[in-house]
Amino acid sequence: MVIEATSKFLDFFHRDVGIEPVWLCPLRLRSRTPWPLYPLEPDQLYVNVGFWSSVALKPGQTDGSYNRLIEQTVSDLGGHKSLYSTVHYPEDEFWDRYNGDAYHALKRSYDPAGRLPDLYHKVCVPSGKE
Repeated sequence: MVIEATSKFLDFFHRDVGIEPVWLCPLRLRSRTPWPLYPLEPDQLYVNVGFWSSVALKPGQTDGSYNRLIEQTVSDLGGHKSLYSTVHYPEDEFWDRYNGDAYHALKRSYDPAGRLPDLYHKVCVPSGKE
């Protein structure tokens, strides 16, 4: 997410999720050419917020509840989740966020027989399978 939104995210994260420690990794697009599958603007400083742990579910919560809350909050703050971990987006939302049109064009070019799983099926945890 952009650096300006990081403190709002961390306030939410510490209050509603509570995982510690948290790693902050600043990043900036190194060229003037944007990435086709992950939106970054040239000259903008971003912060990747990293964490690893589990959180006890409250009564009525389902597997993936916290992950979906985090994904939605990142989106609400204008951010974009990195794909170094599993995601819990519905498939249509995932492809909207990660430029499905461009991805599928590349996939058809490099895997025309469709022998390998696509990006969504590599990183998504189906509902209730966490």
